[in-house]
Amino acid sequence: MSQSSASWPTGTSTEAPPLPVAGAEVEVRFDYLKEVYGLLLGGVAALVVIETVLFVTGIADSIAALVFDTSWLLILGGFMLISWLANSVAFKARSRGAALGGYALLVLAQALILSPLLWIARETAPGAIGQAAGVTLVGFIGLSGIALTSSKDFSFLGSLLKWLGLGALLLIGSAVIFGFNLGTWFSVGMVVFAGAAVLYDTQKILKEWPVGTEVQAAMNLFASVALLFWYVLRIFIARD
Repeated sequence: MSQSSASWPTGTSTEAPPLPVAGAEVEVRFDYLKEVYGLLLGGVAALVVIETVLFVTGIADSIAALVFDTSWLLILGGFMLISWLANSVAFKARSRGAALGGYALLVLAQALILSPLLWIARETAPGAIGQAAGVTLVGFIGLSGIALTSSKDFSFLGSLLKWLGLGALLLIGSAVIFGFNLGTWFSVGMVVFAGAAVLYDTQKILKEWPVGTEVQAAMNLFASVALLFWYVLRIFIARD
């Protein structure tokens, strides 16, 4: 789940806040969502391309060796720092180009942190990557459909996700420091967490964000999809 609050460029302080997409005309909402999901698809495609290059060139092998020889806590810390910088650039951007730069940095960070898990899947669980990708796709489409069409308000998930996310980070850090295995049930819980993030982010984007935030919206959804895929893949690896 990515940034839950953002400060959009609204001009001078005397100007009215921008109108959320939900309050715009049907055609405007359609165009907004079409661009958001187009950018999301582009981010996923870029991730696939980067991973392909990493594995074809052998860089993924080196990254995996580096990760196995060091602390996952340092790797996750570096990933969180890069993700924070990417989000900071995108949400403070005053131009579309700057926002896209933040998005590109986020995709690259996700590709680097994901490559060791993909390496493990390739070596120990043939077919798991494709199966996890299929489950992630079906889950994301289903959850997005619910968020976009349901009359239920999912805003209550915001605070819950923040606290659960903090708890998950503490558990991951503790597991790295004290050397215990979080197990499959933790991965199942994180899949549920990522699914809830998709529901919350999708509805929040539609109800609260204005036109002109398409790149930031795609970043939010991309982060949730990547998290969902990560833990679905962990479950498939643990099964084999």
